[in-house]
Amino acid sequence: MRSKRYQKIKSKIDKDKGYSLEEAIKIIKENASSSFDETIELHIQLGINPRKTEQQARGMVTLPHGVVKKRKIIAFVEESEVKEAERVGADLAGGKKLIQKIKEEGSCAFDVVVAHPDLMADLAQVAKILGPKGLMPSPKTGTIGVDVFTIIKELRGGKITFKNDAGANLHQAVAKISWDLEKIKENIEEYLNVVKKSKPAGTKGIFLKKIFLSSTMGPALRIAL
Repeated sequence: MRSKRYQKIKSKIDKDKGYSLEEAIKIIKENASSSFDETIELHIQLGINPRKTEQQARGMVTLPHGVVKKRKIIAFVEESEVKEAERVGADLAGGKKLIQKIKEEGSCAFDVVVAHPDLMADLAQVAKILGPKGLMPSPKTGTIGVDVFTIIKELRGGKITFKNDAGANLHQAVAKISWDLEKIKENIEEYLNVVKKSKPAGTKGIFLKKIFLSSTMGPALRIAL
């Protein structure tokens, strides 16, 4: 059962209407009453067949006003580059010794893993730990590169990756309710612009079928395409 607060907000929303992005943001902000700063989430239904590899929608985008939650970044670099990696934003950095430590502990409590190509052979030792969590560095997620420092700076600056789920949907936290309307709108617009460009070549018909915007504790509003 949904709370009375949720039902009250839902009663104000026309489920058959496609709201403009600005309208939806205003409604969500005006009806926020939780004791915490709720996250605003974007949900997109894509016109793809998620079972076909060639129809996967994926990409990278830098949100102009940053990410909602600060991500814990671990960087695998040569020992001589550890201090610089931490200076530019890595929460932890290291080389072979750090990889060995993760191997022994059997866990890695980080949100993003970046690495220099020279360390990838060593990282193979902990692939079974990083892989299931989707943490293994990859060119597809932009987390491998010779210039690891730039990668870290870009991640701290709001760069994220996206990929559709098994149901052909994208789900992304895009802002906090406390943010200014324009900042929320600009983050969403930039995300949508990049997603539109990620349409797989073999996909026919409508790519963005439905778009919804919601807050952590509130009902979703359908966005006009």
